[in-house]
Amino acid sequence: MPTMEDVAKQPLGQRLDRMRRTADDLATAIAGHGEGALVRRPDLNNWAAKEIICHLRDTEELFIARLEMIAAMSEPAFGAAGQGARILTIDTPDRWAEDRQYLRNDAAHALATFGKRREGLLAHLDALTPAEWQRGGLHPTRGRMTVEDFVTTIAWHDDNHLDQLRPALAGNA
Repeated sequence: MPTMEDVAKQPLGQRLDRMRRTADDLATAIAGHGEGALVRRPDLNNWAAKEIICHLRDTEELFIARLEMIAAMSEPAFGAAGQGARILTIDTPDRWAEDRQYLRNDAAHALATFGKRREGLLAHLDALTPAEWQRGGLHPTRGRMTVEDFVTTIAWHDDNHLDQLRPALAGNA
């Protein structure tokens, strides 16, 4: 699994290609697996395949919102919850999994929603000018992040969760 730094060194086109493949890679990974395999957690600390897909669907919403803020505002601040956050934030991913009842969601619907959101995000990115790629906002822990930095984060995030998905389906951590 490449580190975030490794992904940042990849050409932008390679990172965007990762993002373009993710929905299909998820669909291929879960094809033929029944509900039992999709909801089985490999252990107490790791998510089931369905939770991973729902997490990707919901974080896509967050990424889109942040990129829309960057497009609409000058250097918006992405505060952590309780710190004057202007948009939806994730306190902890495990809390979202519980609050949004990921294990009760339909995996196919969550994947389809993720795919539609990703298509919209990629259309937004494809329309950016070179100057717009360098616009950014202030992340509470990472500091200033440009649009390109978000692409790095998203591509790394996709790889990370695809690597987590395969063993989850096999019942391994």
